[in-house]
Amino acid sequence: MFDHYLQCWKLTPDGQAIITCGSHLLPVRWQGEPAMLKIAHTPEEAMGGRLMSWWAGEGAARVFAYDGPALVMERATGPGSLMQMALDGRDDDASLIACATVARLHAPRPSPPEGLLSLERWFQSLWAAAEQQGGLFLDCAATARSLLATPQEVVVLHGDVHHDNILDFGPRGWRAIDPKRVMGERGYDYANLICNPDLPTCANPARFKRQIDVIAQAAGLTRQRLLQWVMAHAGLSAAWFLEDDECGRVDVDLAVARLAQRALVNGGA
Repeated sequence: MFDHYLQCWKLTPDGQAIITCGSHLLPVRWQGEPAMLKIAHTPEEAMGGRLMSWWAGEGAARVFAYDGPALVMERATGPGSLMQMALDGRDDDASLIACATVARLHAPRPSPPEGLLSLERWFQSLWAAAEQQGGLFLDCAATARSLLATPQEVVVLHGDVHHDNILDFGPRGWRAIDPKRVMGERGYDYANLICNPDLPTCANPARFKRQIDVIAQAAGLTRQRLLQWVMAHAGLSAAWFLEDDECGRVDVDLAVARLAQRALVNGGA
């Protein structure tokens, strides 16, 4: 699978292959520099490659070569980890780094790639869950509908901003990887920093309240708008996990949605 691109781009293998549900990755050397060869197997992953190339290393990993489903991008070799920061109680530091990175991705650029999805389509799983499950899913869907009816500052989104998708690239600083194919209000990209179900403390009320304050200020969002996006995205994430029969993660996301809902009922407090 990798041989064609190894030969075409004169790459040297530099580690073991990594296989995900949507792509195959291989650590390589590109003109002596550590890099990653990624071959996409889904339209979403392929569009992610186009976005990485379009960002041209501003807020995202640099792309050295790109050809449809395949790309070669710089490899993160720095020692930092936003997830480890959060686990070590340095949530504020992790959130500030993530917000600064996202802001660079959202900076105005000409000629965005074609084929991006609207947030209306992106939220399809939540619409279905609300109809089938009712309850909190219905409330999350209503909040999402309200946001989508009044979009603010529409940009090309990363679509999956979380602690493991912003990596330490050493002297080049922090950069994003693995974007999705979404366009919509920029506030959406900050929600998953609050409700990342891989973070054990994401549903902790004290952590939740603090990070809403930190991220709202760093991102230039009102607390109410951020809380609405958190509630909407937590419901969407729960709907995705429901489709995958991952009930434990459904419960975590719904717990975060309840925290956001409670704060909104209390006027954003």
